[in-house]
Amino acid sequence: MRLLKVATCNLNQWAMDFDCNLKHIKDSITRAKEVGAVIRLGPELEITGYGCEDHFLELDTVNHAWECLKEILLGDWTDGILCSIGMPIIRGSERYNCQVLCFNRKIVMIRPKMWLANDGNYRELRWFTTWKQKDQLVEFQIPPEISEALSQNLVPFGYGYIQFLDTAVAAEICEELFTPNPPHTELALNGVEVFLNASGSHHQLRKLDLRLRAFIGATYTRGGVYMYSNHQGCDGARLYYDGCSCVVVNGEVVAQGSQFSLKDVEVVVAQVDLDAVASLRGSISSFQEQASCKTKVSSVTVPYNICKPFNLKMLLSSPQKIMYHSPEEEIAFGPGCWLWDYLRRSGASGFLLPLSGGADSSCVAAIVGCMCQLVVKEIANGDEQVKADAMRIGNYTDGKFPTDSKEFAKRIFYTVYMGSENSSEATKTRAKVLADEIGSWHLDVCIDGVVSSLLSLFQTVTGKRPRYKVDGGSNVENLGLQNIQARIRMVLAFMLASLLPWVHNKKGFYLVLGSSNVDEALRGYLTKYDCSAADINPIGSISKQDLWTFLRWAANHLGYSSLAEIEAAPPTAELEPIRSNYSQLDEVDMGMTYEELSVYGRLRKIFRCGPVSMFKNLCYKWGATLTPSEVADKVKHFFKYYSINRHKMTVLTPSYHAESYSPEDNRFDLRQFLYNARWPYQFRKMDELVQEMNGDRVAFKETGEDGGTAAGGGGMGVVAAASGNPKAGF
Repeated sequence: MRLLKVATCNLNQWAMDFDCNLKHIKDSITRAKEVGAVIRLGPELEITGYGCEDHFLELDTVNHAWECLKEILLGDWTDGILCSIGMPIIRGSERYNCQVLCFNRKIVMIRPKMWLANDGNYRELRWFTTWKQKDQLVEFQIPPEISEALSQNLVPFGYGYIQFLDTAVAAEICEELFTPNPPHTELALNGVEVFLNASGSHHQLRKLDLRLRAFIGATYTRGGVYMYSNHQGCDGARLYYDGCSCVVVNGEVVAQGSQFSLKDVEVVVAQVDLDAVASLRGSISSFQEQASCKTKVSSVTVPYNICKPFNLKMLLSSPQKIMYHSPEEEIAFGPGCWLWDYLRRSGASGFLLPLSGGADSSCVAAIVGCMCQLVVKEIANGDEQVKADAMRIGNYTDGKFPTDSKEFAKRIFYTVYMGSENSSEATKTRAKVLADEIGSWHLDVCIDGVVSSLLSLFQTVTGKRPRYKVDGGSNVENLGLQNIQARIRMVLAFMLASLLPWVHNKKGFYLVLGSSNVDEALRGYLTKYDCSAADINPIGSISKQDLWTFLRWAANHLGYSSLAEIEAAPPTAELEPIRSNYSQLDEVDMGMTYEELSVYGRLRKIFRCGPVSMFKNLCYKWGATLTPSEVADKVKHFFKYYSINRHKMTVLTPSYHAESYSPEDNRFDLRQFLYNARWPYQFRKMDELVQEMNGDRVAFKETGEDGGTAAGGGGMGVVAAASGNPKAGF
């Protein structure tokens, strides 16, 4: 047996906070050494933080990273342990995203990333270049000040692996694993047994399974020990890095870290037998054949044994069942942990939420309540950092600290129901009951006086007073009156957030939480500078359907039973007067259902469909119940309002990223915001297709054939079968 103890970690880094990041790195190395690990893997760009973005273009960022690495190497942290540390490095005139492999106070080699993440939320090619010289390792001159301190001038730089006396180790950085021809394939044929994947991977609903399947697949058919390390937490922007560092051996997970946690440092340890890797490879004929004619990869020799012989006191890590959270748990824990990081790092002393008693704002309230529960639980588990942060934010004195989530919520969470003459007693009651269940400090405010004053001012200036549509007003008047209420609520929310700390004799300010969802943002069914205006929004990238499911789950699992009644109520903005024969409903206002919106959103973003492609695909999906003309009308209606309202995305509240069809304009969904909303060319093409299809249907009927739409195949290849329900999710 060749026994090897390895350690990977989740680190909660903060972009550009070098003191914080260095502390976490040292702590993780110390913990790894304490348990006897001889390899420690950290996440991608861990010294600087992954989310530095254009700060990577600053020489200071690279220089500070070198200074931090120097401090690590001058101490005893790397004595007897191979440490893979992520940082940016400049070689000549190029900047690279690198893993620096260190051992016994020396840099063994520097491995630059060869394939950069450059889609979705990632823009690595903006800051880094890819390493293209795969056939050799080159010499890299360490910066003079660092070189002098380390007594080391040159170090191998490039694509290769480290050859110890008893095994071989190589790095594979994040995106490289997911390329069509990943490096681990070639490295395995060259005898590499341990793979180190440093990553900066963000949370997205239902994504973890895809990631873990990649690790399992990397070693299932070719053998190996695959170590994965990831950031965990909010490092300063919209993404939540969801940890789940793990160790996989020959296609089986033997150690797995948490996906969501308030911990700053979590070390995941595994003890493996490398002879099991050699045995598997030796049993696969095709592996033997391909290894015999492999392309040689360069290596760096380190004359040192890192494995231990057979010892009954050293227990091997056994395969374990993979831990997956349900989507409802992901919505609770991911945004909850993200909010905690934002709160404790922003200098704020609490959250303020306009709580309407509707589904969306109630989801946000429940997530904050979940955050408070997580804080109290982590303090009970002995986390001193969480305890110190909670005591500071909650203004605890005399050594007291949170022991009850409701009591803690009362100190840091403020909710306000801003009702008007259009609000119902039902939503007012629901907001109050939910606030009591969570423990928030709740206010009930009537905005009618402010609305009336503004309308009187408008009447004085113009001589006219607008009326609601139900009272005989026009659509323009109706919309204007709704927007006035919404924007008054925004102004009042920010005033309360600024001044309530003064009222409560607290330092700092309160962060205003938004509560618009991804579907309403896509359609533009929100008021610019109301629902689009808050400090942060934990649900802005979550679909309405997922939020409804979350409400049902949270009613049972978080202890907020009133959420069940909120989920059952029909969604309404309550911005128009309630009459015996009229009640405002969101889906009626939008002219489409939330389920349909999810379909449009996924086709538009995930499957990259324009109006014509979307129409073709929906003819297959909805053809059993809708005619081509009806499908065309629905697609036109969606694209009309999507394009008219796209400008609202430019000021959309920074939102937790959770959904792959988010229309968020700042980072993820980059498109124009001034459209020709008539889409003349595209809609004309759709009309032509409708005419052709109607003609085909007539021809089918004349020949006695079934005029129904085919139920499978064809089209753009996106939709495989027709659905009998035009409201069905995609």
